[in-house]
Amino acid sequence: MAKSKAKKIREKMVREGKRNPENSRSIYALKDLRTRKTKTKQEQLNKVLYEERLSDYSKDGMGGRFYYCFRFTIIS
Repeated sequence: MAKSKAKKIREKMVREGKRNPENSRSIYALKDLRTRKTKTKQEQLNKVLYEERLSDYSKDGMGGRFYYCFRFTIIS
């Protein structure tokens, strides 16, 4: 793969003893900040796998889920 013109200039500056601008980059320049829109195949398989297991944890047949109903009355 060919080097870009900017990279060639940076390498020349370093050879000449000048400051390397790559050293002053923040940590976010090295991170992959792309947002993933869809789940990977492994994530989908894990979701299905653990979804089935979570429903079997409870022995009462409710699947360990509880529903609470609150009744609010307004006093005027």
